[in-house]
Amino acid sequence: MKLFSSVLSPYARKIRAAIHALGLVDRVEIVNVDISSSPAEVVALNPLCKIPTLLTDEGTGMYDSRVIVEYLGMVAGSDILVPATGPRRCAVLRLQALGDGIADAAILYRGLLAAGLDADARLAARQMAAVTRGLATLERMAAESALGDVACPDAGALSVGCALGFLDARFAELEWTGQYRALAEWYGHLTATDCMRRSAR
Repeated sequence: MKLFSSVLSPYARKIRAAIHALGLVDRVEIVNVDISSSPAEVVALNPLCKIPTLLTDEGTGMYDSRVIVEYLGMVAGSDILVPATGPRRCAVLRLQALGDGIADAAILYRGLLAAGLDADARLAARQMAAVTRGLATLERMAAESALGDVACPDAGALSVGCALGFLDARFAELEWTGQYRALAEWYGHLTATDCMRRSAR
């Protein structure tokens, strides 16, 4: 298999972390690409030309990150990242949606500002409000020990961790760790796990 990735993409990092967590390192080649140049290999597999995109052993393109996580779990014969059934599955998918949603809003916010929109413009402010509400929700969950077992993170925890890593890299001015102490402590434990450490690059 081949994963088309980018170092700073939180969604691609989630898949790199999943590959390590599932023990698939020897089965997936990771290829970093400049997606802004619309690389032909990615376009051929994913009409949206987005990363991450996974080329399966059968020659099929898999996208987006949520689908790839599920697919890799099937390949590995493991449901440690996404439970197969039941309420726990819904809880993991919900947390994954929150983590991805924070990343979505942060990336859109940066894009709007790069396009010349003021930070206090309605559309830009709406994205940053989504980020801060998401962080506040995660803070409550961390305080209630509702973010899962950090020692064995699931897809929800990986999504949240990779979104927080993106904020660290691109939004240092937020200084979110000083505002959300329970979440920062949880994140510190998560980033010490093998799959998060090894997916950082």
